[in-house]
Amino acid sequence: MISGASLGALIVMSPFPVLKGIVSGLLQAFMGAPYSKKSYEETFSALYELFRIARRDGLLALEGHIADPHKSAVFAKYPKLSADQHATEFIKGAFGPVIDGPVRPEDVGSLMEIEITAMESEHHHPVDALSKTADGLPGFGIVAAVLGLVVTMGHIDGPPAEIGHHVGAALVGTFLGILASYGFLGPLAAKMASIGHSESAYFRTIACVLQGFFNGMQPKMALETGRRRLESDVPPTVEEIEKLFKTVDTGGA
Repeated sequence: MISGASLGALIVMSPFPVLKGIVSGLLQAFMGAPYSKKSYEETFSALYELFRIARRDGLLALEGHIADPHKSAVFAKYPKLSADQHATEFIKGAFGPVIDGPVRPEDVGSLMEIEITAMESEHHHPVDALSKTADGLPGFGIVAAVLGLVVTMGHIDGPPAEIGHHVGAALVGTFLGILASYGFLGPLAAKMASIGHSESAYFRTIACVLQGFFNGMQPKMALETGRRRLESDVPPTVEEIEKLFKTVDTGGA
């Protein structure tokens, strides 16, 4: 009853895209955060290489790489980034207006911020639906316990052992509702929220780097501004990012 009622409530409160987001979010919660230190290293290297091309040959030289990132020789060097369609489309969407014609850097920044805000909102809905389901599970457990007590009242003239069995079964309903809420769905919703935070941080870092470059920063300085805004567990160290720069400068991948 507890499982059926909670699943029914989740389906009723959630449109299909939200249910789809819950399934994909739960799968991602078990696999872990998608953006690791390796992801940042590849992204920084790819952006640095794009910036170098733009500085050397002009922004129009990026048109072939940005129009179809999956056929780009630059993106092909970084398989983790190239396989992330959302990230490549985000970079494409930021460079597009700049390549197409004169545009103010703040306008590009506004476009990136709008896209990130929409992404955060889209990720919030599955987390919110799962959190509400988790909050309702203790209540469903109490309902199950009350129904168990109703059944017990029908056997009130039975032997003590039988009454005890029914009362125990009723109390298990409350126990299972609380356990499922605070032991499973609640932590999973928190994990999904944490993954959403790491995803948002990744895209905000890309936006920070691109905004710095569009504002006239040197490529290395633009990337350094992005590196410094990251939490301590994912950004490359100063030595590591200098090594990435040197690899790109010498034509390596």
